[in-house]
Amino acid sequence: MGDKRVVLTGATGFLGRPLVRYLAGLGYEVVVLTRDPDKSRALFGDRCVSERWDGKSAAGWGRKADGAFAVINLAGDNLGEGRWTEAKKRRILDSRVQAGRAVAEAVEAAGTKPEVVIQSSGIDYYGPHADEELDETAPSGGGFLADVCRQWEDSTKAVEAWGVRRVVTRSGVVLGSDGGALPRLVMPFRFFAGGPLGNGRQWFSWIHLEDEVLAVRFLLERKDLAGPFNLTAPNPLTEKQFCRTVAEAMKRPCWLPIPAFVLRLAFGEKAEAALLTGKRVVPRRLAQAGFKFR
Repeated sequence: MGDKRVVLTGATGFLGRPLVRYLAGLGYEVVVLTRDPDKSRALFGDRCVSERWDGKSAAGWGRKADGAFAVINLAGDNLGEGRWTEAKKRRILDSRVQAGRAVAEAVEAAGTKPEVVIQSSGIDYYGPHADEELDETAPSGGGFLADVCRQWEDSTKAVEAWGVRRVVTRSGVVLGSDGGALPRLVMPFRFFAGGPLGNGRQWFSWIHLEDEVLAVRFLLERKDLAGPFNLTAPNPLTEKQFCRTVAEAMKRPCWLPIPAFVLRLAFGEKAEAALLTGKRVVPRRLAQAGFKFR
């Protein structure tokens, strides 16, 4: 497998870091595209090749897509950091769309096309929902995040016309101990102040980081699979159920709901879009393909 080159964008992020290490450990030649090659080399050592890129074009690295096995596009400005000012929302959208178009540009120029492009997305594609189960056949919804996901997914769609298999991974909330959402969600419980957000009835569709990494590898190597896949655990929880599970694990109470108006004051538009509404998403296509969650 050593001759199989995988090019990754967003490799120094929460999902990218363990994915790079895992794929390198399997014998893939991993090429990391990064604005900061020094940071990449400090993170990964000699496990991968670091290529500088500007986040929005194929300049300088496009040749690495020529003859590659795969391009995995994870790049995008962090949704969880800071308030959603108009400038922040523009960064969230532009960073994703520009990275995707750069990937498409590199694939178009490649003499020998990559076998597969894996395009990252999120379950926010479906928009806010009540209690109904959503699989990959559900239509896209409304709101800022759904619009971001639609444009993000479309940014690499052109590669399909050039005969490249394309997989779209719609990830739920990825939970792991060393980053992402979990440390922020757990923090109030450490101080005996944990509780559900708002009324707690909104659905919380999650996936463990280890399963996320394994699912990406599964989709990378299964040449018969293409199109959208929900990367969520088969057992979504309501916000209230999730909080009770955290409280039980930490031996802390779960008694203090955080009122919706407090969250709106603290986080503005982000509170409504990402904290107070949810969706009950199931990984139907992954299950049908035979993926086993750990």
